[in-house]
Amino acid sequence: MSTHQQAARYKGVFPVVPTTFNEQGGLDLESQKRCVDFMIAAGSTGLCILANFSEQFVLGDDEREVLAKTILEHVAGRVPVIVTTTHFGTQICAARSRRAQDMGAAMVMVMPPYHGATIRVSEAQIHGFYSQLSDAIDIPIMIQDAPVSGTVLSAPFLARMAREIENVAYFKIETAGAASKLRELIAIGGADIEGPWDGEEAITLLADLDAGATGAMTGGAFPDGIRTIVDAYAAGRREEAVAAYARWLPLINYENRQGGILTAKALMKEGGVIACDAPRHPFPAMNPAVRAGLLDAAKRLDPLVLRWA
Repeated sequence: MSTHQQAARYKGVFPVVPTTFNEQGGLDLESQKRCVDFMIAAGSTGLCILANFSEQFVLGDDEREVLAKTILEHVAGRVPVIVTTTHFGTQICAARSRRAQDMGAAMVMVMPPYHGATIRVSEAQIHGFYSQLSDAIDIPIMIQDAPVSGTVLSAPFLARMAREIENVAYFKIETAGAASKLRELIAIGGADIEGPWDGEEAITLLADLDAGATGAMTGGAFPDGIRTIVDAYAAGRREEAVAAYARWLPLINYENRQGGILTAKALMKEGGVIACDAPRHPFPAMNPAVRAGLLDAAKRLDPLVLRWA
């Protein structure tokens, strides 16, 4: 790990906050605040809002503003908050990011420009996109490198953007072979890679920590469990981290491979943290058999989410 990464402004466990709806599909802001309070109580180093696991794709622009304002005011500086501001339009993404900064965001997370299954732009356009975004704000930018964008971002290209674009400093790597890509990114980028982060619900967390990851952006239901892995590793106790990873892996796997986006809300509903775990139509509700398997995996671990309320 470089001294730059050791001195990083942000590291640790930054789970994604789910968006809470009522049965009619409206925002449930009281549940939203309880959700955030639980996640902080469960040991989140920081939080990320309005991400894909927050069902951002079913939110209106006005609702994004309401959620960002409500959550940032309720967190009130207790932990740093990353706001996802992804949009295809450079000017819109820059304006969103500026508003997030003005509301108190510690960082913005942004995917490269994409739309649907086929609309992509060149590396030159991606570089220009992040350059203009950087010029609009004064806080760090995390590039989210995930398969959902359908955009290949090579490690050399990511490292070049870190070197050439002032605020590009964090990278959430969620592609296949994430550990190898993190290792290559750190080797090429050196001191410019302030935050090499793991994602994808921590399914590859141990390998990614071995590769040099210093942050983990996971699902929001059991940061207390993820902390046992990340904290032990950061303290140099790898064997303890390996054991903790093995202990929590069945639940991590259930979120990553079975329950998906609705996992955190299902567990929070079961534990009485939130009132309703329904998604917004047309996103399908969790299958009852999947829910039963999820709860079985969770109850074996006694996570705080099932008893905090």
